Amino acid sequence: MFLTLRLLRKGTSGKQWIGKYRRLRPVTWQMKRNMVKNLEREAENEYWISRPYMTAEQEYGHAVERRTQNWLTIKERSFVNFPEHKSLTEHLSHLRITKTWSN
Repeated sequence: MFLTLRLLRKGTSGKQWIGKYRRLRPVTWQMKRNMVKNLEREAENEYWISRPYMTAEQEYGHAVERRTQNWLTIKERSFVNFPEHKSLTEHLSHLRITKTWSN
C-alpha cells in the first residue's frame, strides 16, 4: 500500500498527522535535547525522593501539636457565628399564660 501510494505520488489519505496511517514527525535535535533534559530532571527527582528527610521514628508523631492547633483554630472559627445557647425558660417565655391582665 505504501509503495503504491509513493509510486503513484499520492499523499496520505485523510488527515496526515492523525490516524492509523499517519505521517510521522521527523525527530529534530531540539526534540532530542528536550528529551535528554527531561530525563535528567526525572533522574534527579528520583534521587532526591529515594532519600527521606526524616527516619520513620522521627516521622511518627512529629506533627501532632501543629495538627491539634490547626484543628482548634478551625473549630473556633466555625463556632464564631453560632448563636448563643438559650435556656428552656427563654424558649417558652412567649407562653406566659398564668399572667393576668391586671395585677
